[in-house]
Amino acid sequence: MDRAQKKEMVEDLNQVFSKAGVVVVTHYSGLTVAQMTQLRTQMRAKGAEFRVIKNRLAKLALEGTDAASLNDHFTGPVAIAYSEDPVAAPNVVHEFAKKNKKLVILAGAMGDTALDAAGVKALAIVPSLDELRGKIVGLLNAPATKIAQVLQAPGGQVARVIGAYADKDAA
Repeated sequence: MDRAQKKEMVEDLNQVFSKAGVVVVTHYSGLTVAQMTQLRTQMRAKGAEFRVIKNRLAKLALEGTDAASLNDHFTGPVAIAYSEDPVAAPNVVHEFAKKNKKLVILAGAMGDTALDAAGVKALAIVPSLDELRGKIVGLLNAPATKIAQVLQAPGGQVARVIGAYADKDAA
């Protein structure tokens, strides 16, 4: 990589650290290419990205961003997972790390809030924004359904009483 490419990479990473809703730093030592490809596919499906980056370039890119607290975690074979949705990247990384012990979650940052591995795990188990929206819609629809059932019940009861009298008279 020449100097111009490195500068472009630092600027790109700076944009990632500035605009991402969440950034998770991981060690990926020992993962096969197939496993990395599988992880990247899962990340893309949730609207997140997973990138292997050079530590020195990452440290330069962190300067002046809210995620600057991650600076100490860039040692060894490091990759970052990031997404605009604060739950997507931690969720996928956490699920993958549970199945594959070679992926280790080191830390994360959500805006200017630094997260340790436990904080990333806690963020990973929070329902996604789409799931929360679905639950809210379900809760809003439930009272309307209950009201419709209550309003229909008296009419049904009257019809059953009239039907019972009709059956009684017919017998």
